[in-house]
Amino acid sequence: MPELPEVETVKRTLNQLVKGKVIDRVTVNLARIIQRPDDIDQFAFMLAGHRIEGVERRGKFLRILLDGLVLVSHLRMEGRYGVYAGSDPVEKHTHVIFHFTDGTELRYKDVRQFGTMHLFQPGEEFALPPLNKLGLEPLDPDFTPGKFKEALKGKTSKIKAVLLNQAYVVGIGNIYVDESLFRAGIHPEQPANTLTDKQFEALHQAVVATLAESVEVGGSSIKSYVNGQGEMGMFQHQLKIYGRQNEPCVTCGTPIEKTVVGGRGTHYCPVCQTLD
Repeated sequence: MPELPEVETVKRTLNQLVKGKVIDRVTVNLARIIQRPDDIDQFAFMLAGHRIEGVERRGKFLRILLDGLVLVSHLRMEGRYGVYAGSDPVEKHTHVIFHFTDGTELRYKDVRQFGTMHLFQPGEEFALPPLNKLGLEPLDPDFTPGKFKEALKGKTSKIKAVLLNQAYVVGIGNIYVDESLFRAGIHPEQPANTLTDKQFEALHQAVVATLAESVEVGGSSIKSYVNGQGEMGMFQHQLKIYGRQNEPCVTCGTPIEKTVVGGRGTHYCPVCQTLD
């Protein structure tokens, strides 16, 4: 599933590719992708004639800003956007096509068919699902160690499970939680409410640094992720713990172990990440 760095990369790419384009019409080939409104004909009618003014991100969601509307899109497991000439063949699993007045098209392809789109009036999207219960943005300037600690205050669940909960901090999925916890030297099963101030400080720095480094190289292409130009991310070549079960730890040489936390495969070093 695309996490914050991958969605941030898609956002930046789409701003280069579709900003300023005017939607002529919309084709919906899979109705369940469209969650709001629940009528695909109304969805297409509402978007026709609108100009894309920019693309922003909230957690793992894209906010496509139009003149008078906001389209909130979640890529889920394998959703991807691409810009094509109108004459290009339409690939299998292309579920939504935004036809622009200049003859190009923004196409949404999703093999797993889990992606969603919600259409709102500007500002309305923050008061309603799916954006209304999201937590702190870890790459925002106001994401401080104090606010981070406050968001996790009193949480008795394992720290990995807490970090995966988008109601506390957004955008950090399985890959980046494992990487951040390793960088901070914290065991993924340590209860969140037992972290010391020093550990919170280390984890805050690890989360910010890990996400920023991944954004810098376009995210991680572990499975099928590519940006809006069909390019892979490169952060998978910098992963220190995720996906490296039985390989030597880059710090101490101990074989990396794998367990399950919160229903997710979890990698850690038993020496560098002891359970306090």
